Parts: sequence; structure tokens; C-alpha cells
Amino acid sequence: MIVVFALLASMFLSIVLILALKPLLIRYALARPNARSSHRAPTPQGGGIAVLAATLCVVGFLSIWLVLPVTYFLIVASAAVAFAVLGTADDIRPLPAWIRLVMQFIVVAAVVLEPESRIFPDYIPLAAERVLLIIGGVWFVNLVNFMDGLDWISVAEMIPITAFIAGSGLIGVIPMWIAVLAAALCGALLGFAPFNKPVARLFLGDVGSLSIGLLVGWMLLQLAGSGGLAAALLLPLYYLMDATITLLRRLARGEKVWEAHRSHFYQKATDNGFSVLQVNAHVFGLNLVLAGLAAMTLVWPSGAVQIAALSLGAALVGLVLRRFSRPRVSVPLEVSR
Repeated sequence: MIVVFALLASMFLSIVLILALKPLLIRYALARPNARSSHRAPTPQGGGIAVLAATLCVVGFLSIWLVLPVTYFLIVASAAVAFAVLGTADDIRPLPAWIRLVMQFIVVAAVVLEPESRIFPDYIPLAAERVLLIIGGVWFVNLVNFMDGLDWISVAEMIPITAFIAGSGLIGVIPMWIAVLAAALCGALLGFAPFNKPVARLFLGDVGSLSIGLLVGWMLLQLAGSGGLAAALLLPLYYLMDATITLLRRLARGEKVWEAHRSHFYQKATDNGFSVLQVNAHVFGLNLVLAGLAAMTLVWPSGAVQIAALSLGAALVGLVLRRFSRPRVSVPLEVSR
């Protein structure tokens, strides 16, 4: 019941905060179309403030009934707030790429270096594992930010992931307080969803995408550390493959990867005749299938099942990316005589 309460309370609080903040965001935080944008009219951004605030407030309130490692939770919450502040500053006045990157490494390192759990204790020395996790964490935060370029796409991606993590806590895979955090974030995103429905009246902004990337990346790390590495890779696999393949292609072409662009597969899809809702339907449906494969790896944790699930997941994501990268063929209607 505490998980359900976290979801519903966070959803309600997110809606209330958005309604209260929206006049200020319209006045001070308008996102104007640029080379990366999928929107054509100035739209307020910063909805992520309400999403993050609702999530942390609900978890903080429920800590009265939870076995909550206070120090560790405060580190994670502070890191999310730090990313929110960084995103807010960047939304108002874009910061140089090197400043953003240095700050991101510092914040991610503070989160990764705190726990004692290991993912590859038998294969990689502790120091090397920590370095890899910090680099991977920074990349995950940034790819969530990069992928938040279409109405509802973050909702279609993050709601299945957070719902799955919340469910994992209910069956004892991860600690209950992490499940409550996931449920609260899921609820806050559900509260945000009506405002971001195409055509969006509100965006998350960097304040939201960066902090959500940090929280979700950290929760996936906890899932991986609890024996669910395959599940932690499967859940965000669409975002991972779209963003990573796009980055490698841009590097190969010698492009400035820190500049705005429209090279992601979901962006190509809209250029190739897919509507925004069709893109999101593909992403959401794919994520449900990936969640099913992730569940299989938890129920049957043998190596063969995990390799098969990862291979099938990668193949399915590849098919969606291939479909997005090709012009949509419209079937002409048969004219009755």
C-alpha cells in the first residue's frame, strides 16, 4: 500500500505544483525552437521542477514509515537537486559544455562512490569498476537529456522503467525504500503527462531531464547490484541504443557532438512521416516488451536466459530504430466502384 500511496500522492502533488509554477515558467522559462527542437512555438519549460519536488517530498514524508538509510538518501536527493540547479541555470542561460561536463562528473562521482555494493566483484578491480560506473553514469544522465526532445517521449520511456523498479521492490529484489522512490517518480511523471501531451503545453527542461536521468540511472545501478544486471540493461535499452548509435555516427562524421542536432532515430521518424503519437506508441510498446524480458531474467536468472533476453531485446530495438530511419509507407485507400 505504501508504494501505491507514493504513486498517487506524487501524481497529485506534481499536478498541483505544475499549476502553481506554470505562470512563472511562461514568464521566465520559455523554450524557443532551435536546431534540435521538434516544436515550432515558444513553450514553457521547467516542468521537471514539479516532478522532482513531488518525488522527493513524498519520499521524505514516507520516510516516517520506511527503513530509510538517511545519509545515503540525502546524498542521492542532493545529487538530483544539484542536477536540477545545473539544468535550471542552463535553461535560463546556456552554460559552456566543459562546465556542464565537469559538474556532472563531480555529482555522479559523489553518488557512485558512496555505496559499497559491487556489480563485477570477480572480474574488475574496485577502482576500475568505479571509474566505469562514473563514466557510464554521466553518459546515462546526458543521453536522457538528449532523448528528451519530443512530446511525451520521456513519459513513454520512464514510466515503464520506474513502474518495473517499483514492482521489483514489492517482490524483494531491491530495498523497499528504492521501490517507493521509483513509485513516487512514476507518479510525478504521470502528473506531468497531461501537460506534455502532444502538442505539449509544458516541457521537462534540462532541470527535469538531468535530475530524472540521475535518479533513474542510480535506481538501475541498484537493480544491477542486486543481481539484476540484465534487467537493468534491458529496461532503458531503447534510449541506450538510440543515443549511443547516434553519438558514434556523429563522431564518425566529425560533427561537434555538443551542439544541437536532429540526428536521433526518434527525430528522423518524425521527419519520415511518423506522427508524434506514433513514435511514442512504438517507444512505449517496445518498453513494455523490454520490461517483460527484464522480468524473465529475474524469474529465470540463468546465464542462457539472460543472454537470450538481451539478444532479443537488442534485436527488437534494432528493428524499431530501422523502422524509424526509413520513410513511412502509406497504403492508399481502395476506391470503391
